[in-house]
Amino acid sequence: MTRVPAALVVGAALVGLVVAAALLSFVWTPYDAVQVDPASRLAPPGGAHWLGTDTFGRDVVSQLLVGARTTLFVGVVAVGLAGVVGTPIGILAAMGPRWLGELVMRTNDLVLAFPALLLAIMFGAVYGPSTLTAMVAIGIATVPSFARLARGGALQVLATEYVLAARAAGRPRTAIAARHVLPNIAGILLVQASVSFAIAVLAEAALSFLGFGTRPPTPSWGRMLQEAQQLLYLKPELSLWPGLAIALAVLGFNLLGDGLRDRFDPRLVDRS
Repeated sequence: MTRVPAALVVGAALVGLVVAAALLSFVWTPYDAVQVDPASRLAPPGGAHWLGTDTFGRDVVSQLLVGARTTLFVGVVAVGLAGVVGTPIGILAAMGPRWLGELVMRTNDLVLAFPALLLAIMFGAVYGPSTLTAMVAIGIATVPSFARLARGGALQVLATEYVLAARAAGRPRTAIAARHVLPNIAGILLVQASVSFAIAVLAEAALSFLGFGTRPPTPSWGRMLQEAQQLLYLKPELSLWPGLAIALAVLGFNLLGDGLRDRFDPRLVDRS
């Protein structure tokens, strides 16, 4: 019986907690997350507001719940975009002519060398800060990782005997890619998606903190940190809660990626 890696269990639990918070925000929050209540400004944690309120009187718990929705939405779209674009590029680079593979990968290296946050800030400056800008920028910055991984995995699959037999039988390249290459590299792509999701969570928080991500009044963990920094000495807990949420989400996706890697890589399976 195969042992389930501990990292996979812990990571799945943390990710499940974030997902549950995001789903819960669609049906219930203690208060309206964007409702300004000057009378409750900077209220301490208590029965009315479990984690207190911010400088505008908004409920912190409600903002955290809706912020989880925003973070997951940006991550899913950005990582999905990177996977849909980067995976075919990597497979094409592996199965095409050598010159085409070199051209694709050198272009890929140029994009990979460009700082992701700088790219996102440029997008924000040109098209204006928004959730869409953050999703596209993070997605483009993540494409090279998927392309490199897909190419490396595809080259290994293409060297196997059953793929050589399929080629000898005259099967078209598209059929080989869909039937043999993609299913065999799906595991490593899933691991990359989990790790990239953690990076996307950090990137979205950083962009919102800098003012180039999700625009107000939509709650975002990064902007909650940005608004709380002015009260760091007066109300440090306002920085603690969104910071803790970001840390747990990133830790969860990183642990999930490590656990999936241990689960899918036969060289790391415990055979004892």
